[in-house]
Amino acid sequence: MFRPFLAALGAAVTVLGLVAMPASASPNTSPPAAGDAVAAAQTLTWTANDSTTAYASAPTTAVSGETTIVFENSTATGNTTFMTHTLTFDTSTPGYNHDVNVNITASPLDSNGGRHEVQATLTPGKYRFFCSIPGHSTMNGEFTVTDGGDDTTPPVVTAQLTGEQDADGNYVGSATATLTATDDSSGVDSVEYQLDGAAWTTYTAPVVVDAVGDHMLHYRATDVAGNTSAEGMEDFTVVADDEEDTTPPTVSAEVTGDQDADGNFVNSATVAVTATDDGSGVATVEYEIDDTGFHPYTEPVTVTAFGDHTVQYRATDAAGNASETGSTPFRIVDGSTEDTTPPSVSAEVSGEQDADGNYIDAAVVTIAATDEGSGVASVEYKLDDGEWTAYSAPVTVNAPGEHMVSYRATDVAGNVSDEGMAHFTVVEQDTTAPTASATVVGEQDADGNYVNTAVVTLSATDEGSGVASIEYSLDGAAFAPYGDPVEVTAAGAHTVSYRATDLAGNVSEEGSVDFTVVEDPNDDTVPPSVSALVSGTQDASWNYLDSATLTLDAFDADSGVATVEYKLDDGEWTVYTEPVTVDSAGTHTVTYRATDVAGNVSAELSGSFTIVETGSDECPNSDTRATVIIGINDSGVANVDTGNGCTINDLIAENAEYGNHNRFVKHVNKVTTDLVEAGVITSLERSAIMYAATESDIGKSARKSV
Repeated sequence: MFRPFLAALGAAVTVLGLVAMPASASPNTSPPAAGDAVAAAQTLTWTANDSTTAYASAPTTAVSGETTIVFENSTATGNTTFMTHTLTFDTSTPGYNHDVNVNITASPLDSNGGRHEVQATLTPGKYRFFCSIPGHSTMNGEFTVTDGGDDTTPPVVTAQLTGEQDADGNYVGSATATLTATDDSSGVDSVEYQLDGAAWTTYTAPVVVDAVGDHMLHYRATDVAGNTSAEGMEDFTVVADDEEDTTPPTVSAEVTGDQDADGNFVNSATVAVTATDDGSGVATVEYEIDDTGFHPYTEPVTVTAFGDHTVQYRATDAAGNASETGSTPFRIVDGSTEDTTPPSVSAEVSGEQDADGNYIDAAVVTIAATDEGSGVASVEYKLDDGEWTAYSAPVTVNAPGEHMVSYRATDVAGNVSDEGMAHFTVVEQDTTAPTASATVVGEQDADGNYVNTAVVTLSATDEGSGVASIEYSLDGAAFAPYGDPVEVTAAGAHTVSYRATDLAGNVSEEGSVDFTVVEDPNDDTVPPSVSALVSGTQDASWNYLDSATLTLDAFDADSGVATVEYKLDDGEWTVYTEPVTVDSAGTHTVTYRATDVAGNVSAELSGSFTIVETGSDECPNSDTRATVIIGINDSGVANVDTGNGCTINDLIAENAEYGNHNRFVKHVNKVTTDLVEAGVITSLERSAIMYAATESDIGKSARKSV
């Protein structure tokens, strides 16, 4: 969207160069008076971008005398957020020259497009400069001015673009930029270039640009005396070859390192990814280790964590063809010492509970394992009398009744942990499926087609157990989990199908939305989409207990999201930066909105939720017998409060229904294990309680009646 501006700026620089206008005749100064110097002896250039901590480039040395000071803070120098910066000379700090007063404010949106010049006379010594915008205080530096000797004339630098061109002057396949610099005095010391706002790079050989699209090349030269030329600039376009490239790149990965007899890598492994493309050429290569998200690949990656790993990799060529994602598994073991210690494994049961501690509609079991030796190789669980199953994600149990989840872990060295157990009961309450809906947003033409991009946002509500997941299918593909809004950019007619499942296992009816995407190069006029999520522990009436956490999310397919704001109850609008915790009792209303970089503001949305306060005594009718007694067996262990108003006898709950004696003993085993870990009882006291439970008749009568 900035190409017309950049092209116009490039044309303006060319015209000024041909006219040979003196430096003092810039838009920021008056023409020189009679007898003044025709041009400054040197040009010093500062540039700025999106950073608030440092200038993109700045001089470090100069020579005394008449100087043209250039400050550019534009899209060409990497400012994509239209941020304002200043170039201000320090005129008060001791130790620096204070004889030059420079204070330039520049923005990509100002009348000069962010590029400004002023004239100054520098004297030998040191100058300090900084950005005076609040919050940019670390954006500063200094440069030294020397006497300079006889050479005060900067080098002359030019650029020549070569390559095959089409009828519109675009370069087909690639363009080659050749830079040439001359200096008649001290000689050329260095030549630099900057491509598309990237960092300045030392020029050593012609620069080949083969990425399809618009490009901007800046260049400059410095002589041995430290004089730096004014920046030159060339803009050009590279288009794909007439023969369309429809073949994706070929990509592969190699894992290397010391290996043991079983092929495991000892202590570390190095992953190298290679991609080739015989058509338009490789544009990007990406990789990810163990589902951590794809990253740009630039050099071999070393992995040191012990255990099993998988590297995935893919590549895209300049024509936009993407390879299939490759995958290579490998294992790293500890080569220093033999691992004989099994992993540590634990489980946590979560979900909404009733007054009796039963889980309403569903319980979620989360298992975690750690191993400080060879690393965790696998985690398994078994639900009730089922088979051992590999654990990969939290397990949702929504079948009504009593349940037992057993779990264990194995490390790379083959050590297996003791089997843990989690006992809980699920009661059914929710039999109503959730309600799912979809909205499509984006810029539309007169026929209702979405221009360039359509963004599909899915939502679901459930007044019972709560929404567990949302899934979608684009154009008949397999259903996939829904997370962020679905961005559809391919031109043509599309259908998004969707459905939702609640924690009780109820599945909504399948819905669908149809729309058409067409291509159009127009600017961004579509506001962002914004959504809110309130989370926390809820009671049976769906009130949040003690506190609730508000999380906002926004998406913009074109210029990108600039800000997200929210207003709580009758408060002021506040910029959202991280999840907000609300802990005051009562009913609250949150209103929220988002703004994109182009200035489009979303519609204001709102929602309400209620917070209630809870007491600290979870067992108001406690069993307060002096010792832990199970049936007729007195363990002799003091029946203490466990810290939440419940005694040990309360937690053992000998009068509850257990189905059989074995289930009761497993329950007591879990309770006493947790109490030992919490420091409430000792291991010896745990043994006494377990003996009393084993010798009791709790659950035996239930088994006889079956």
